[in-house]
Amino acid sequence: MAKAQASDTNLTIQIRNLSNKIYGHSILKDSVLERAIKYFYSLSYLYKTRDKITEELAALNKKTASIPDKEAPSHKHLISQLKKNLQVEIDDLEIERKEREKCLSTLCYDIIELCDGATFDDNNRKSAQILATIQLLSPTEGKQVALANEQSKPFYKTILCLRLLDRLCLDNVILDPYIKDRLQDISAEQYNDFATLNPDGYQRFVDEVKVPLLMAALLQDIGNHHPDAQLLLKGDDGQQDPYRMLELEDRKALLQINYRETVRYLIEGIGARNYVGNSKAERERFNKAEREKLLFIKRLIKSSINPKQSIGNLLKVPQIYTSIIMSTKPNYNYKLLPKVYQVLNQNAQRGSCSQVVVDALLSITGIFPQGYGVVYIPNDSDGKALDRYEYAIVNRLYPERPQEPKCRIASRNLTFINHGQDITIAKDNNLHFTETGKKLASISKERLNEILELLASNYAERQKLDLLPRCWHPKDYFSIKVNQKLWNK
Repeated sequence: MAKAQASDTNLTIQIRNLSNKIYGHSILKDSVLERAIKYFYSLSYLYKTRDKITEELAALNKKTASIPDKEAPSHKHLISQLKKNLQVEIDDLEIERKEREKCLSTLCYDIIELCDGATFDDNNRKSAQILATIQLLSPTEGKQVALANEQSKPFYKTILCLRLLDRLCLDNVILDPYIKDRLQDISAEQYNDFATLNPDGYQRFVDEVKVPLLMAALLQDIGNHHPDAQLLLKGDDGQQDPYRMLELEDRKALLQINYRETVRYLIEGIGARNYVGNSKAERERFNKAEREKLLFIKRLIKSSINPKQSIGNLLKVPQIYTSIIMSTKPNYNYKLLPKVYQVLNQNAQRGSCSQVVVDALLSITGIFPQGYGVVYIPNDSDGKALDRYEYAIVNRLYPERPQEPKCRIASRNLTFINHGQDITIAKDNNLHFTETGKKLASISKERLNEILELLASNYAERQKLDLLPRCWHPKDYFSIKVNQKLWNK
C-alpha cells in the first residue's frame, strides 16, 4: 500500500499505516512480514553457527583429552568461550521472539480497536469503511496490482474473520469447545450485548478468541516467505515471477513448506507471552491460558487447510474470498470480482469448506465487495429508468439482498459529487447484470460517448472503457480527500 498522502483523511492514514505494519517494507524492517523474514534467515544462520561450534567443541574436547595438563586450562577457556557465544545467539533470538510477540499482539488489538464499536451497527460500519478503503487504495489496473494486493490481503482478511466470527456466534453455529467455553453462558441472542452483560468475560473473549483469530489470519501464509518457499516462487536466479501459476507439484510443495514454516514460526518465532508477577497461582493460570491460546491458533491454521465442517472455516472462507477480491493472479479482472461467491459455492459443493459459513459471509458482504465501483441506471420520480447511467461505490455491509448493494452515490446528473446519499441499487438498475444493459439499448452511440466523456477523467481512460460499462474504477475519485468521506451520514 502506498505511503500516506497529504490529501488523505485521518482514517485513511490510519488504515495505510496499519497495512504497512503488517506486510509493508520500511527502513526499520519492523512489519510482521519483515520480522518473519529476518527470523527465517536468523534461524538458518543460528543452525549453521551451532553446527560449526558443535564441531569445534568436539574437536577441542578430543584434543584436550590428549594434551598435557599445563595446556588444558587454555583449551577449557576456549571451549567455555565457544559455549558462551552460542548462548548469546540463543538469548538474542529469545529477546527478539518476545518483541515479535508483543508487536503482533499490539497490532491485533489496534485492528480490533479500529473496527469494533459500541454496537453491532458500529462494528459493521467501521469494518465496511476499512474494507472499502483497502480496496479503494489498491490499484485495479496495471503492473502493480499483484504487489499491492499481496500487501493488503492479510489486513483485509482479518476484518472479514472478525465479522464472520460475530455472524456465526449470532447464528448459534459455533460448535468449537474452545470458543464456546469463552462465550460462557452468553446466548446467541445476547451476543451483541456481551460487553455490557459481562465485561470481564467479554475481555477474556477478546484476549483469547478474537486476538488469536487475528494472529492466525495474519500468519496464515507467512511460511511462503521462508527461503525454501521463495526458491520455489522465484527460482534459482530469483528472477521468476512469484505470482505466476505454479505447476501442480510445485504448488503441493509450496503448501507443505508454508504450513510447516508457518507453524514453526508461530510456536518458536512468536510463542506465548511471558508472565510478569510474583503469584504462583496466577502464573499457572496465565501460562495455561497462553498454552491453550497458542494451540487454538495452531488448530485454526492446520484445520483451515481442509476445514470441512470444522472451525478452520473461520479462516478458510475469508481466505478464499480475499484471494479473489485482492487477487495476485495474472488473470485478475476487477469487473469479475462480484463472481466471488461462484468460487466459494463451488468449494463448498466439493466439500472443501462449509456451505453454512459461505452463506454467513454472503449475508455480511453481499456479492459486491466493499469499495467496488457500481454503474447503475437511475429512475425518475415516477420510477421510470432514465436514459443515462451514474456511478456509485459500495459502502455498507449486510445488504438486504446479496445482489442489491448498499452504496454511496458518486455522481449525479453525470457530474461527480462528494456529498451523495446512500442508496440500495436494485438488480434491475445495476449494469453489472447484462440484462440491465438492455434498458439502454435504444440510446445512440453518440449519447453513450457523451456520457462517457463526462464521467471518464481523461481521453486515454475513455478509450479503454466500454460504451456501456459494467463497473467503474473509483481509485482516482477516492484519492481526493473530500471524496474519502463515503461513510458520513
